[in-house]
Amino acid sequence: MARYIGPVCKLCRREEKKLFLKGAKCTSPKCPIEKRSFPPGQHGRNRRFKVSEYGTQLREKQKMRRIYGLLESQFENTYKKALRIKGVTGENLLKLLERRLDNIVYRLGFAPSRNAARQLVRHRHFTVNNRLVDIPSYLVKAGDVIQVREKSRKLEIIHGAMRKIREGKLFPWLDLNKANMTGTVLDVPGRADIPTEVNEALIVELYSK
Repeated sequence: MARYIGPVCKLCRREEKKLFLKGAKCTSPKCPIEKRSFPPGQHGRNRRFKVSEYGTQLREKQKMRRIYGLLESQFENTYKKALRIKGVTGENLLKLLERRLDNIVYRLGFAPSRNAARQLVRHRHFTVNNRLVDIPSYLVKAGDVIQVREKSRKLEIIHGAMRKIREGKLFPWLDLNKANMTGTVLDVPGRADIPTEVNEALIVELYSK
């Protein structure tokens, strides 16, 4: 499966915004964007010019794509799927991305980042409704129960992430039981329930050209 394997801190610097791609490092003083909040590269510090309408739309698309850890083709396919769903396309896109299993694992606090969540899912550490699922893009539904497998419950990466998260309703649509290491999807999230700071309307405009 193709995936981005380059330095993720450069992605945050390129968007000039924390995308929280590196787990605990993103909230520590070691986060590179704290000291170098300008684009990477030889001329990054001096790269200041008026951004076109297309450039603004492109940056918003790149930001969302990098937040959720998708490659270009994966993101475009998700957009096409959102386009076929009844409703507001931008909101449909966000809902589809939020319903990905790797994102749910991250939101529930079973992993320190979406990248780590993706690896844990691929390495078969989670079940959905007591059925093993190792596909990061698997779309969960309302009522689904995500659980850490019995043999995976001593993994330090999972325990380390869970120590930093509270029990109960993390979001209006998710519920976590730390004792049983299970999370329940209470409902499909609405736009107001998704904390991702992106302007999805700009992405729709970009793909509509």
